[in-house]
Amino acid sequence: MTGLRARAAGVLHAAAAACRPVAWLDALTPRAGMGSRRGIPYGAHPRQHLDLHLPPGPPRALVVFFYGGSWQDGDRRDYRFVGKALASLGCATVVPDYRVFPDAVFPGFMDDAAAAVAWAQAQAPSLGVDPRRLFLMGHSAGAHIAVLLATDPDYLRVLGLPGRVLAGAIGLAGPYDFLPLRDPMLERVFPEATRRASQPLHCVRGGEPPLLLASGRRDRTVDPGNSARMAARLRAVGSPVVERYYPGIGHLLVLAALGAPLRRLAPTLRDVAAFIDANLGSPRGAAAGASG
Repeated sequence: MTGLRARAAGVLHAAAAACRPVAWLDALTPRAGMGSRRGIPYGAHPRQHLDLHLPPGPPRALVVFFYGGSWQDGDRRDYRFVGKALASLGCATVVPDYRVFPDAVFPGFMDDAAAAVAWAQAQAPSLGVDPRRLFLMGHSAGAHIAVLLATDPDYLRVLGLPGRVLAGAIGLAGPYDFLPLRDPMLERVFPEATRRASQPLHCVRGGEPPLLLASGRRDRTVDPGNSARMAARLRAVGSPVVERYYPGIGHLLVLAALGAPLRRLAPTLRDVAAFIDANLGSPRGAAAGASG
């Protein structure tokens, strides 16, 4: 690990101990004429609110970003730097809160996530975005949510959205194949009767939208093998997928590298930009992006 990576890892470790591992990146990520609308309700529960981040010009795509927190924690206000980073690519970005344990167990938080996506899709025309240019993105537990919405179309279909409405989905350091559970708390988050349905890998049937799966090689929180197994399953049914693995990068830094101060450490933003650029053509994606 380079000296800069080691220092960044130390800062993130200390920040994680304070329970706000990436919030500080907001102040150091330029806004550059970007706008935001905060605290927009998409449901009646106090956790069913979202922030909308807008680029300075007409948006070229719409991204819904789900943060992580082991399905037990998280606050959209800590991820404004993600909205800024994606807005710098010309993307309107929605960052929703969603119910977490103990207020919700699986699939309750998935229902919230689907409702936030439905809100975004309905608002796309008023934002000047082609609703076919809708991408999902998430980190850690949020990557699980984003990728499960992309592989199990029933969550969106029940809200009246076409089963294959998405142009693509992006998972950063996500768990997609994490059974059997060995954490007593997660056993409560995922009731036994629902566990198989909670695994994105088991939902792959073919016809999925293009996916980008990125992980750090040094991730000790979510095994990068989740991305490898998920990618192999997608390829087995002919669904387009791009894999990216970053040497010397751990769990948080995959996401934190979207922030301006840390972009030298991992090409997360560059890879996200390339993936979005490659898949703006249609709901199923004109291409998957460069393979890797």
